[in-house]
Amino acid sequence: MQRLPGVGPKTAQRLALHILKRPETEVEALAQALIEAKKQVGLCSVCFHLSSEPVCEICRNVNRDNNTICVVADSRDVIALEKTREFKGKYHVLGGVISPIDGIGPEQLTIQSLVRRVSQQQPQEVILAISPSVEGETTTLYVGQLLKPFTKVTRIAFGLPVGGDLEYADEVTLARALEGRRELD
Repeated sequence: MQRLPGVGPKTAQRLALHILKRPETEVEALAQALIEAKKQVGLCSVCFHLSSEPVCEICRNVNRDNNTICVVADSRDVIALEKTREFKGKYHVLGGVISPIDGIGPEQLTIQSLVRRVSQQQPQEVILAISPSVEGETTTLYVGQLLKPFTKVTRIAFGLPVGGDLEYADEVTLARALEGRRELD
């Protein structure tokens, strides 16, 4: 259990003990559900988001805006953005970020598929929504340079979380908040 992301030793122990207390049929059903999910869920052939179909629900949705593509590092980012109900376009999941220390270069990501997609579809805008870590910045700059010849490339604004105090924010976050400012409505 501790191998799962975000699960520390105490939580792993709690989960294991809980599973051991459950009836065998429940444990078997959980195990079977995990096996089925692993077998049935793959990647969308268009955007590389998780999907049980060859083309995901978002890419198949004719009501989504084909003129805007939001590029994210992984499917968790798609899920987070979809929860906002603000973005109406399509997505492209890179499958990670460029990280030479971890042995992840542009070849290990879906960057070439993105460049092909953008050059063929000619969307009006590609939004880069990649976390502002060192690796994320590297990926954003690299992908941005590749896409600029084909379309307008933007990136999401970064700044302070709602409810956050200025005094506790680091310098980079404050600088980004200032850069991403906009006029009051």
